[in-house]
Amino acid sequence: MATRPSIFISVAAYRDPLLGFTLRSAMAQADDPGRVFIGVVEQALPAEQLRLQAPWADGQLRWARLHALEARGPCWARALAMSLYQGEDWFFQIDSHTWFEPGWDTRLLRWAQRCQALNPRCLISCYPNPFRMAAGEPFASVVGPQVLAHVVGDASQFDAAHPVLMFEGVPVASTEPVPGLHVGAGCLWAPGSIVDALPYDPQLYFHGEEQALALRAWTHGWDIFHIPGMPVYHLYHQAGAAPRPLHWSPELDAQRSVRAAALTEAANRRLASLLWGGADLGVYGLGRRRTLADYAAFSGIDYAARQIAPQARRARFGC
Repeated sequence: MATRPSIFISVAAYRDPLLGFTLRSAMAQADDPGRVFIGVVEQALPAEQLRLQAPWADGQLRWARLHALEARGPCWARALAMSLYQGEDWFFQIDSHTWFEPGWDTRLLRWAQRCQALNPRCLISCYPNPFRMAAGEPFASVVGPQVLAHVVGDASQFDAAHPVLMFEGVPVASTEPVPGLHVGAGCLWAPGSIVDALPYDPQLYFHGEEQALALRAWTHGWDIFHIPGMPVYHLYHQAGAAPRPLHWSPELDAQRSVRAAALTEAANRRLASLLWGGADLGVYGLGRRRTLADYAAFSGIDYAARQIAPQARRARFGC
């Protein structure tokens, strides 16, 4: 009898009041919650720490708790969360303000099998459809019921000071997986082997992390896919709602010895080194299976020439 596939969910949370909601949603909405294990890096003030009372918490939750003043940004926290992985078959990196649809695990496993048939090194990702909270309940706002694919934003261009670009999700009417040129760090599904193959770079900060991971993956021979009906939703900023605490929010950032601005500058240099040389990044560097020139031909984003072709601003259709 075949062993049921196991799933590890990576969650990096920074003072997020929805962390408990997200963890409970992941378990309650899974067809088989017994195969789901969650690694949480909780960066919070002591009074904010989550004390989750659930029958599965002791055996299926792995915690790393840190004072919010000790946090060093989203990528550093995601790298730490990745270290909580213990050999599960599948790896699912999400944000700590995520809402799951019923049967999300079964659906993602089925799509993963389809994508693995195209390339065993497959990454399934997107910027998920949004949801909002009203009176303590989640409500979905579906932008596209099928595929949400990444494209370079219309206004985004290369800056002389750094290589960071802005991407957005656009709906594509497809019932099949669509090849992608970019990943969303808050919704990233892959075989568990990604933990050793593409360890998260803790020296990045926020902007540029998705570009770095997408390029590292692609040059190491991984393919990115967008699937129809991604079964999770993301809480983006709600107009009129109180802003969610962020690592770079000034009230705590001013108390740190290394502030967000310095971390951002270092991360921009790190991304520039990845793309244009100047440092040996070891396991955090580009692969040798495909080149950045290959990526330019595929995506329309030419980092060497700092040019963006029209195709990078249009979604692909079907595999």
